[in-house]
Amino acid sequence: MYVPDTLWPEIKKSLQDEQKKIKVGNPVDDFETFFSAVIDNKSFARIKKWLEHVESSPNLTVIAGGKCDDKVGYYVQPSIIETKDPLDPIMKEEIFGPIVAVYVYPADQYQEILHLIDTSTPYGLTGAIFAQDKNVIAEASKVLRFSAGNFYINDKSTGSVVAQQPFGGARISGTNDKAGGPHYILRWTSPQSVKETHVPLTTWRYPYMG
Repeated sequence: MYVPDTLWPEIKKSLQDEQKKIKVGNPVDDFETFFSAVIDNKSFARIKKWLEHVESSPNLTVIAGGKCDDKVGYYVQPSIIETKDPLDPIMKEEIFGPIVAVYVYPADQYQEILHLIDTSTPYGLTGAIFAQDKNVIAEASKVLRFSAGNFYINDKSTGSVVAQQPFGGARISGTNDKAGGPHYILRWTSPQSVKETHVPLTTWRYPYMG
């Protein structure tokens, strides 16, 4: 997540307020639970290593969450991490866990940040931009056109809704085939080009050869 410094104080407070409202637990016991444990020990261990990386790095600060526990399930707190380094691994890798990393950039470096986003990671699953200025949206959409297989404008960056939106990651996040859409069908076909000549060739010479 990349946020201009002019908006960060307001956005930071909102993120922290919303994080406090998120219930983590067993949804069978409490229907107010937003999400449950991660899928297995392997996933938990991978996410835990990221939280340990946060604790050990001088460039990273936990502004919400940051804890995990596997005593009764593979539970990870929804965590928001602020980084001073936009090239820290936490900004470049796919985590697949409830961790959001935030880099706060000088607002007057907006164009440079767009190019940084586009070039700093080989992944390209999903991405989103939030803006009110249509010119800014157009510029960001153009620069970031190859940065995400699913690209959202003023909407949450997430997976697709079944039967409503095709989904597929770009770059090394996937083959970008868009499951749920017509492009995906092509992955299950084997194209063959066929040419049939109805007027037999009578010479091997080209017309310009006389």
